[in-house]
Amino acid sequence: MPQLDLAHLARDLSRIHDAVITGGSPPEQPRALVARSWERMLRLGLDPSGGNRRVLSAEADVESRRRGSKLRLIIDELKAILLRMPDAATFILVVTDAEGVILWRDGASAAQRQADSLGFVEGAHWSESVVGTNAIGTALAEEAPVQLFSAEHFETSQHPWYCSAVPVHDPCDGRLLGVVDISGPALTLHPAVQSLVTTAVRLAEARLSLNQQEQLSSLRNRMSTVLNGSRGPALVVDDDGWVAYRQGVQSQDRIEVPVPDRTILIPGAGLCVPEKVTGGWLLRPSADIGSQQVSVVLRQTARSAVLEIDSSTDPFVVPLTPRRAQILAAITSAGPAGISAGDLSLKLYGDADHQVTVRAEVSRLRRSIGALLATQPYRWAEGVSARFDETASASS
Repeated sequence: MPQLDLAHLARDLSRIHDAVITGGSPPEQPRALVARSWERMLRLGLDPSGGNRRVLSAEADVESRRRGSKLRLIIDELKAILLRMPDAATFILVVTDAEGVILWRDGASAAQRQADSLGFVEGAHWSESVVGTNAIGTALAEEAPVQLFSAEHFETSQHPWYCSAVPVHDPCDGRLLGVVDISGPALTLHPAVQSLVTTAVRLAEARLSLNQQEQLSSLRNRMSTVLNGSRGPALVVDDDGWVAYRQGVQSQDRIEVPVPDRTILIPGAGLCVPEKVTGGWLLRPSADIGSQQVSVVLRQTARSAVLEIDSSTDPFVVPLTPRRAQILAAITSAGPAGISAGDLSLKLYGDADHQVTVRAEVSRLRRSIGALLATQPYRWAEGVSARFDETASASS
């Protein structure tokens, strides 16, 4: 794209921006994506002149976010791909987490110095609600690749820039990991930048998938040797709950993420205690859990409700809030067929409009009682026998 065209486009966009921000009639409408974002910014009351307060995380927080991010596994690969482009001498590469916090920044020294004056630095929060319409924040808000040029940014202080951002997802479960962005002087924008960032992200996601398969394979080989000769049921999973190895058990490809000292129900093995191993977890029945069959009893009175869980040798009791007791009562009444989120919403709230709330409540409940509850639809898991304490119900 010739530089003259970019300069002309920048002037046109500036006129559109000024008219929209001041409530006037623009010479033409901004792109739909830009219009949606500007409308969000105006509703938030952000300052288009660039006076919005920057939010900067402490260095220790940034380092903690880096350690906890899977993007650390591909940052070197992203740099190798994008910072070796012919135009790399004019732009910077920025990688954020899913909240828009900049975890890594690298690239042209001159562009980095300009970025410093904008607060476009490691640790800075670049969500829309903090710095207005920008490729990173808008990509997070739209959950899609975004390229912004010059006055398409909400803040006038960002108008000298172009930004091309692409969200990165975990290929294993689709979870948003963050955003990869290239930013540079507006009049140096190359028409291929967006496609190059997209390609780099796709290659990085493929690398993440390969990394996981390699780690699962290593965990499988190591633990199958450890468990060789043992007769009891066992399941080995990685730190995210993906199954690496099964022995005498049935399970899906992924279970809930194990937590120390909290039992997990595994079909064919019953309640299992997670044991931390290098690269993951080993789950198998312990001597004090025993049976593969689990019996649960919902006891409810006018004043309290509890769930009694009996795994034959080690029964325990979980106190329930009234809402959680209602949820478990509805699931128990539904029987093996289970109950959908819509039907559960109808029972709890009288309509089917609270499914998001229902899912959140069941998710919190499952954190309390482990995988005794299955999902899609909601039901007691295989191997769980559930009943009401009719005596308690009658006395209430």
